Amino acid sequence: MSLSKFKFRQNSSGYKIICLIIFLSISIHSNAQNEKFTISGRGITIKQVFEQIEAQSKYTVAYSKAQIDVSKKITIKVQKVNLKEVLEQTLKDTGFTYKINGLHIIIVPMPTNTSQGSTPRQTIKGVVKDAASGSSIPYATVVLSNANPQIGTTSDSLGRFRFNNIPIGRYDIQVSYLGYEPAVMKEILLTSTKEVNCDIALVENSQKLDEVVVRARINKERPLNAMALTGGRMISVEEANRFAGGLDDPARLATSFAGVAGTPGTNAIAVRGNSPQFLQWKMEGIEIPNPTHFADVAGVGGGLFSGLSSQVMGNSDFFNGAFPAEYNNALSGVFDMSIRNGNNEKYEHAVQIGLLGLDFASEGPINRNTGSSYIFNYRYSATGLMGAFTENTGISYQDLTFKLNFPTRKAGTFSVWGIGLLDMNKDDALENHSEWETFADRQKSKTTMAKGAGGITHRYNLDKDAYFKTSLAATYSDNRPKVEQLLGQNSSYYLPVVDMKSTNLDIVLNSYFNKKYSARHTNRSGITITGLLYDLDFNLSPNFGQNLPMQKIVKGNGEAMVLSAYSNSIFKFTDELTASVGVNAQFFTLNSNWTVEPRLALKWNFSPKQSISLAYGLHSRREKLDYYYVKTSQTGNEEVNKDLDFAKAHHFVLAYDLSISENTHLKIEPYYQALFNVPVEPGTSFSIINHDTYYLDRQLVNKGKGRNYGIDITLERYLNKGYYYMLTGSVFKSEYRGGDNIWRNTRLDRGYLFNALGGKEWIWGKQRQHMFNTNIRLSYQGGDRYTPIDEASSLTEKDIIYDETQAFSKQFSPAFTVDLGVSYKLNKKRVSHEFGLQFLNLTGYTGQHGYQYNEQKKIIEKVDISNILPNLSYKIQF
Repeated sequence: MSLSKFKFRQNSSGYKIICLIIFLSISIHSNAQNEKFTISGRGITIKQVFEQIEAQSKYTVAYSKAQIDVSKKITIKVQKVNLKEVLEQTLKDTGFTYKINGLHIIIVPMPTNTSQGSTPRQTIKGVVKDAASGSSIPYATVVLSNANPQIGTTSDSLGRFRFNNIPIGRYDIQVSYLGYEPAVMKEILLTSTKEVNCDIALVENSQKLDEVVVRARINKERPLNAMALTGGRMISVEEANRFAGGLDDPARLATSFAGVAGTPGTNAIAVRGNSPQFLQWKMEGIEIPNPTHFADVAGVGGGLFSGLSSQVMGNSDFFNGAFPAEYNNALSGVFDMSIRNGNNEKYEHAVQIGLLGLDFASEGPINRNTGSSYIFNYRYSATGLMGAFTENTGISYQDLTFKLNFPTRKAGTFSVWGIGLLDMNKDDALENHSEWETFADRQKSKTTMAKGAGGITHRYNLDKDAYFKTSLAATYSDNRPKVEQLLGQNSSYYLPVVDMKSTNLDIVLNSYFNKKYSARHTNRSGITITGLLYDLDFNLSPNFGQNLPMQKIVKGNGEAMVLSAYSNSIFKFTDELTASVGVNAQFFTLNSNWTVEPRLALKWNFSPKQSISLAYGLHSRREKLDYYYVKTSQTGNEEVNKDLDFAKAHHFVLAYDLSISENTHLKIEPYYQALFNVPVEPGTSFSIINHDTYYLDRQLVNKGKGRNYGIDITLERYLNKGYYYMLTGSVFKSEYRGGDNIWRNTRLDRGYLFNALGGKEWIWGKQRQHMFNTNIRLSYQGGDRYTPIDEASSLTEKDIIYDETQAFSKQFSPAFTVDLGVSYKLNKKRVSHEFGLQFLNLTGYTGQHGYQYNEQKKIIEKVDISNILPNLSYKIQF
């Protein structure tokens, strides 16, 4: 135990007592070291020798059965010898050695001689923690299990471990400790210019074990949130970089998973048939606006490019149903993301240039003595960089992400973090009037968008089993689309047809208390207070084709509050049977609506390689603030939606997990979701479930329903021996009942979704220092549903009029897309170079986006858009 944890007082009696304790502990350890052992036998196993050591002393022997073959038979004959001699004879020619911490003997692989050769080398370091309490675990055994030969060490008194001068490559880190289930962190990529820093969490066994022979359950995708038993998975930064189609974007990466559908043109994701707007984004525990450039422009819930960078992001959790009690205001899923801490020992930098922009990232220590650090990434894209795949547009965007981390000796750890995005899109009317075909050709538009989130987070450990975590944060968004159009070929007057302003500022206080009461029970309880400040002013022409002036459809400014609280407990009845029980409550002051939502999950590991889980949750969601301030032409200035209640959904999930082998995993997950209180327009087929435009101009009531049900299947082989693959399949049905009380297919009732992705990695060079990767993803999914147009009315109105009586009765053709990524990395001693080429929708699948009125030909025509998105990039790290 570290003496720094004790507070020394100035009085002499206290000092004498402490000195006596230290003297006694040293004496006890010295006496134990001098104990004599007598062990004799031919064909005796190593395990039996360890048992004899424990029987003849107060020592316990810790080892990993997956690393050392304790059934190996040896011949030993010792009489009244010390511990050192017994262990040296027992471990001779095994490739293992030992370390002694107190009365614990830890068997570890022998260290290798890393002083020879010129192979680029780097450091792997981290902290071993208790998964439930977050406290560090000292003297745990840490092994690079796939190194040849294996390399091992132990964590220090603060749970820290370190491997210096390790040859670059990929490593699996296996950690074990007496009384805990072993854990494996797979696919760690070590390069020449960047240290690897990882936290590894161990789950305590609910029952005391007689010996440490538990085999590690490898489940790479287990969520980081200790309260989650099912309904989610961890997304690693390494996967975001490696998977084809990811494009450094966690949203696009998620579409590789079972039950998650995307489109080539945007990063909007539909989870199990739900609308993309039903997904929630969180950063450092705070709900934030969609962190995507040009979000909601091409469809609510999606955008064009991520505002996040893998250079600064930590591993994150993605939940697709029945999530734990701490999550609210989401009906489909939750993206719970974090920014990693910067390196607190050395400076590391990276510069990347590509078709999507220019990135600069840096991290390093602020004060090496205190362990404080910084990390940031800045990205900029100009119109010139975007010109490779845009026409007639001026697009620019930039983003910044940062985090400052300040650990203290007594006051806990403080961090200051933030993310900001700026977007601008400008388009001019066609100068040649003879080329005008639609009213869009005679329009000029400009859209400016700004959003951000930032805060201060404080974590304070009360003791090794309890801590507080509190954040004070603010989120901001300001969107201003404007569109004007010429009245005709002989006119120079631009008529305003769109003029919208949506400014939102949220002040958020979030705090929770996490307490591990025992190995069997952990509780997390917290509150969130959100102050909403807003200024909304939406003006829109009712018919662009007829050059009608704008009407006010939304007007509101003011303030409101959302109060929420939750409590969630994990109960380990046995090491095989675990339950997560919780409740969440919300109150919305704008219209005094409230909701209480129970959550329950049960997981049974009925064999070392198999488990089954069952989860239920009641979930709810507020609407966008502008929906509450809608004004219609029929009701004048009345705010017709001010009393809208929370939309709600019951989630039921059953999951079966099978570890086919150490690196291959199968998961089968049937589910059912029952949505109710869904906002719909009375007497029509409209439902918020299908809404995908930036604005809303309808009067709604909470009388709609929906249902999503299906089965998701995933077969995944983790990256091992240079290759990996993942096969996913989903068959599902998504239906809704609108304001006309008729059940129909939803817009995203695609019916089926199949993905096959994989990749191969080659490492070569005189020192095996260079790496070439190729990754591919094949996707085949049913097309979106759409509503046929009323052609006669459309020709009369010179605008697209849909036949709402046949809402979503038609379906676009199935989508087959191919994403491809290749990269080549050269590792030098102090610098690395990486060349990358990525293609999204390499097959050029044409997404059907709808119809438009051709003013020149006076006909209705289809709009097809082909989205092949390339990105050629070069990155240097130093």
